[in-house]
Amino acid sequence: MDLTGKVAIVTGAGAGLGAAYARALGAAGAAVVVNDVDTDAAARTTDDITAAGGRAVASVGAVGTTEVAQGLVDCAVKEYGRLDVLVTNAGILRDTMLWKMTDEQFDDVVRVHLRGTFTCVRAAAVRMREQGDGGRVICVGSPTGQVGTIGQTNYAAAKAGIVGMTRTWAMELSRAGITVNAVVPVAATAMTATVPFLKPYVEALEAGEPLPPYARRELGFGSPDDAAGLVVFLASDAAAGITGQAVGIGGDRLAIWSHPREVAVEFAPGSGWSADAIASIWPDRFAPHLQRLGQQFPEPPA
Repeated sequence: MDLTGKVAIVTGAGAGLGAAYARALGAAGAAVVVNDVDTDAAARTTDDITAAGGRAVASVGAVGTTEVAQGLVDCAVKEYGRLDVLVTNAGILRDTMLWKMTDEQFDDVVRVHLRGTFTCVRAAAVRMREQGDGGRVICVGSPTGQVGTIGQTNYAAAKAGIVGMTRTWAMELSRAGITVNAVVPVAATAMTATVPFLKPYVEALEAGEPLPPYARRELGFGSPDDAAGLVVFLASDAAAGITGQAVGIGGDRLAIWSHPREVAVEFAPGSGWSADAIASIWPDRFAPHLQRLGQQFPEPPA
C-alpha cells in the first residue's frame, strides 16, 4: 500500500499496538503525528519512523479533552498541511469486579477510551469535511466490547460504545467521503499480559519464541505488528468502499464481526405480550437462540 501524501494521527502510539500502527503507516509513506501521554514513548516511536526514512512528529497529551483532540488536528495541519487518517488507539485498564469498581476507575477508562475517541473523531471530522476530499477514521475496539469479559465493566462499556459510535459516524460522514471503521485487535501488549490465559504467549513473544499454531489461529493472537497491516489497508484508497464495519485481526486471523441483529422473532397479533404468554412460548421458540457470553475458544491441543 502506498500512502504517500497522506497525513495520519495515531493516539496512544508510544508502545504496543499504537506504535505498530504508527510505524506501519509511516513505512507505507504517510506522515504521522504520534500521540502519547508519555513524552519518551512518543519520541521513541517518532524516532523509529524517521530512522526508517519516514516522516513523523510527536504530540504529547492525554486524550479525552476537546483541547487535546483539537491540538492533535492542529499539529497535523501545522506540520503537514492536512489530515487524512485518524487512528484512535489510546487506552488504559482499571480492571476489577463490578462490586469493587470505584467511580474513578469507571470514569478514567470511559474518559480515555470512549470520550477520547469521540473528541478526536469529532475534531478530525470537522477538518476532513472542510478539506472536502474524504478521509479515513479507524477506531480501535476490543473483543471485550463485543462479547464481554469478567472484571472489565468499564472497558467493555467503552469498547462497545466505540463500535456503536463507529456505525453511527459511518452513516453521518458517508456523504463527505469519510469512511469510519473499527479494528478489533488481539495482540501481545501490556494490556493482554494481564489476561491469565494469554500471559504465557505474551512471555513467549517477549522471549523471541514463535507462537504455536493454536495461539495464532484459534486464539487469533500474535504480535502488535501482526495487526498493523489492517490499519494500513483501511487507511488506503483500496478500502474506499468499506465503512461502518468492525474488523477483527490478530495472529493469522482476519474476521468481520457481525452487527447485532434479531435471531428469533415471534408475534402476538393485536394483543401484545403478557408475561404468561411469553413464558408459554419461551422454551420452544426463544431458549434455543440464547446467546453465549464471553469469547468461545476450542480446547488447546494436548
